[in-house]
Amino acid sequence: MATSVKISPVTRIEGHLAIELKVESNQVMQAFSIGEMFRGLEVLLKGRDPLDAHQIVQRICGVCPVSHGTASIYAQDQAYHVTIPTNGRLLRNLILAANFIQSHILHFYHLTALDYVDVTAITGYQGSDPELQSVREWVQNEFKAGVVAPAAPFLPRYEGKYLDNAELNIQAIKHYLEALEMRKLAHQMCAIFAGKMPHPASLIPGGVTQKPTAQKIAAYAGMLQRLQMFIDHVYLPDVVEVAKAFKDYFKIGKGYDNFLSYGVFPESGNNEGHVLPAGTIVNGKPGAFDAAAITEDVKYSRFASVSGAHPSQGDTVADPHKANAYSWIKAPRYQKQPMEVGPLARMLVAYHQGHGECKTLIDGALQQIGVTPAELNSVMGRHAARAIECKIIADHCGHWLDQLAPDQATYNEFDIPASGSGIGLTEAPRGALGHWITLDNHKIESYQCIVPTTWNCSPRDDRGIESPVEKALEGTPIANEENPIEAARVVRSFDPCIACAVH
Repeated sequence: MATSVKISPVTRIEGHLAIELKVESNQVMQAFSIGEMFRGLEVLLKGRDPLDAHQIVQRICGVCPVSHGTASIYAQDQAYHVTIPTNGRLLRNLILAANFIQSHILHFYHLTALDYVDVTAITGYQGSDPELQSVREWVQNEFKAGVVAPAAPFLPRYEGKYLDNAELNIQAIKHYLEALEMRKLAHQMCAIFAGKMPHPASLIPGGVTQKPTAQKIAAYAGMLQRLQMFIDHVYLPDVVEVAKAFKDYFKIGKGYDNFLSYGVFPESGNNEGHVLPAGTIVNGKPGAFDAAAITEDVKYSRFASVSGAHPSQGDTVADPHKANAYSWIKAPRYQKQPMEVGPLARMLVAYHQGHGECKTLIDGALQQIGVTPAELNSVMGRHAARAIECKIIADHCGHWLDQLAPDQATYNEFDIPASGSGIGLTEAPRGALGHWITLDNHKIESYQCIVPTTWNCSPRDDRGIESPVEKALEGTPIANEENPIEAARVVRSFDPCIACAVH
């Protein structure tokens, strides 16, 4: 007989997500992903000046505001028929890249690593590092007091579920602390050209308002070098060590063989020729991306909006008491298929398209760990893909810096037409991000967003087909229904942002 297990809220993610599981014989038979709140930013945008859009939508998320700002100005670029100077494109890439780097470091060390690292191992630390000594004292006090600490699940204990090497655990705790500094550094790097972080002020339709002076380029380059050292010598090796220790998680969390990438970091034109390419994998077969194939279902979502519409024709009509609905997240589909988005999707799309850098790094990591490419569709595969992508992005930043011309324009002037429409497709750290804008009488007539976690953590669609997260949870072994850490690990591998998804 199946029992119901509910995790609410799922901790160490952005926003309020609940997961409800039907468990039978210590295995998940069914899963339900539940977005628990409604924000309505799309409704707030209607009737406003279009130039308000890229500032307001950045408030969808404090972790990836750059991605929302970028998607919005891409949509406005198209609606206003404005071209972007080379400097503007390069600066946009550098701002977005810095935000990717901080987000990926955040996810592994501060949101996920504590699922695998035994923080209490620090109680046996005998070294002289003052930071680790301070952590040791804190952990000892918390553990003795029987406190369930917000940073790590000290109580109840998940015996046998962490790294079993004391030295590796202590090293990971040290790296957790270093990662806080690296995140701060990436934020500072972003702010050099963004003006401030979070919620950059320099992103505008037509380009970027900041000028790439020699001083700013040198400052960005110096910070980038430190981050590259951390990624190469700490982040990537740590992910490999965790992957080796938890190799069984290459067989847990497999979703659909459906992946989607819009492409990100354009190398030419307004939003063309991406470093990480656009593309799809549907039922395991690579294919080209078609923006017209996107729709959103709402049968199980708390909306009275039209179901099955393309986002350019969609709307946002809340219906909190809708029968049979269980989430405030819509259900986007591509060619009526649920699609996983995020670093794993981007890396697999690039891998199948013969992206040399991506293929070399993925093959090398798989050989180190001792798993096959087919096993990337898994919990550990998502973590590995995120770390590899972080390196690829950081390494490309140097190329973009070299191409900047301090004496050239960073933006082009534009006029806002009385009517028009635009689509802004890019990638956030968590996956495919799209903004659709329609103008009428110089005002926003409609604005729709489909964000990465809308794709990954949606409820079932109109045909009853589960979302990628719901599918990935099915079959997950649950050793203890009172402490379903296995399910939490599956969910956190997607890096959900529910604040984004319930925009």
